[in-house]
Amino acid sequence: MTRMSVGCLGLMIAAFGCADSSGTGGAGGTRGDDNPFEGYESELYAGLDNWLCHPGLAEEDDLCMRDLDATLVDADGSTQADPHVVAEDPEFDCFYVYPTVSVDPAGNSDLDPNDEERFVILNQAARFTSTCRVFAPIYRQGTLTALLGLGDFERDRELAYGDVLDAFGAYMANDNDGRGVILVGHSQGAGLLARLLAEVVEESDYLHDHMIAAYLAGATLAVPEGADVGGDFQRTPLCRSSDETGCLVTFASFRSTEPPEDETALFAKTDEPGTEAACNNPAALAGDQAIVTSYFSRDITGAFAVALGATNSPWADPDAENVTTPFFRLPGLVRAECVRRDAFHYLEITVLSDPEDPRTDDISGDFQPGWGLHLADVTLVMGDLIALAEQQAEAYLGR
Repeated sequence: MTRMSVGCLGLMIAAFGCADSSGTGGAGGTRGDDNPFEGYESELYAGLDNWLCHPGLAEEDDLCMRDLDATLVDADGSTQADPHVVAEDPEFDCFYVYPTVSVDPAGNSDLDPNDEERFVILNQAARFTSTCRVFAPIYRQGTLTALLGLGDFERDRELAYGDVLDAFGAYMANDNDGRGVILVGHSQGAGLLARLLAEVVEESDYLHDHMIAAYLAGATLAVPEGADVGGDFQRTPLCRSSDETGCLVTFASFRSTEPPEDETALFAKTDEPGTEAACNNPAALAGDQAIVTSYFSRDITGAFAVALGATNSPWADPDAENVTTPFFRLPGLVRAECVRRDAFHYLEITVLSDPEDPRTDDISGDFQPGWGLHLADVTLVMGDLIALAEQQAEAYLGR
């Protein structure tokens, strides 16, 4: 079993991730050349009712098939269209697990999606449809309510992980058909997928060989200091080039002006001597700094509006008259680099604003002290993750 540091949001938020599948049949966790989920049957995920995104859904029912067009706003204030095009016949898949977003009143959410689930799907998962088939189950996650201490932590965590394992088993048994897959998760979703990777995928030659990569953002995953493999994962190194496969991309983001500090930081530091938090920049895997390709949502709904104190342009504020699409980009505004400072290892975000130009001079995504830019982890590098997925899939398919 992986240590509590896997996917942990410092206290509880992404530590939801331990096990009890509601399905029956084959099980993961065996070495060999055969699909360990062959013949697996799931009560929850055999049909389409509990999938938010699935290629078998009608377009109007698939949340990943919404309008994702963006407007590119240049530094001089000029704009141009940046349309989203869904791939017609993608050759690989993406399996996505969303972060802690449910405001349901119990320790675990129900299986009915609310505005929060819909919003995060659009911001973190749907854009991958330009390059892969996206599978996104709704699951009984540990809720925001549970963070207030109103649930049973161990029970809530086990139920959430059981659903994710069940959905993954159903996907591997019925939909994968030997295709490569990228695991994508954030926060609690990253924690659950980290456990799945360590306990199931790494224990199966078949599954590990079919994993193109894992993108686990907003989590603290341990590696030996200065190393790319070991710690939480024994077979899955950090990705260091865009043609490397079977590897991991992970990070937690903090502003350059507000680095993590010992007493408050919930990310970027491990609690085991000789290890550090893993970090690699999806825009510069080898370790350099790079301008990142961010996609910002024009409108914001649900609990995210409360957390960010706004209902429109939550991460930046360009001239509303110039942006009529649901998303926008601000090229050249954000730079990222994995840095080590004291005991912390994290993705440092620098806003390259110019008070003289008409664009916003800052972004948001902060929640409370110690969380860094947690709410914007994926948004800030969305375009870079998609480009990386395309490159890694090309390398995987060409092996």
